[in-house]
Amino acid sequence: MTAEPARLRLGSKAPNFKAVTTKGDIDFHEFIGDSWVILFSHPDDFTPVCTTELGAFAKLEGEFAKRNVKLIGLSANSLDSHHEWIKDIDEVAGSHLSFPIIADADRKISYLYDMLDYQDTTNIDQKGLPLTIRSVFIIDPKKTIRLILTYPASTGRNTQEVLRVVDSLQATDKYKVATPINWQPGDDVVVAASVNNEDAQKLFPGYRAVKPYLRLTTLPKDKVTPQ
Repeated sequence: MTAEPARLRLGSKAPNFKAVTTKGDIDFHEFIGDSWVILFSHPDDFTPVCTTELGAFAKLEGEFAKRNVKLIGLSANSLDSHHEWIKDIDEVAGSHLSFPIIADADRKISYLYDMLDYQDTTNIDQKGLPLTIRSVFIIDPKKTIRLILTYPASTGRNTQEVLRVVDSLQATDKYKVATPINWQPGDDVVVAASVNNEDAQKLFPGYRAVKPYLRLTTLPKDKVTPQ
């Protein structure tokens, strides 16, 4: 019986692997280098929702690059399938997809990252093997997993939300703040609970105390996102 893979949590080190991609063979940790990485899986090539998703990621690739973020996709399809499908993606979305897509036909990486679908019994290949779900992992330059999102095959993702989380993570790493509900760059941020009032006044002059535990300040948008 195959042993269960180690459970990945926020703060786990992203498991390394070697893979065949549309941009050549990679060692994942070497691919990450000193960058942030978004590793995301899709169920199947030449399918409608996946086509819209990868087109949307491709059109935002420049915005991710400004933030030192690399994109890399994955599914259980072959390399030839990926190359042919990219033509459709670019035609439909008006994009120029240039990030690598992993060909994980043997599902070794999908299993390692727990990306396989055990809910939707129709999400299988011709051999009856489960296909991948819509997983998203945001990984920082230290190879630490900072976000995990999992969507069912029937629900497309929101690329702007993934970009928003990157902005939040990078801002909260740099400044002693947290980001509240529905935060967008330029909106008020929350002074971290670990910062006492005296230090908060030094760090964020004129911060606003709504409650003793809820202190707001403003980070100019140009301090959060690259221009």
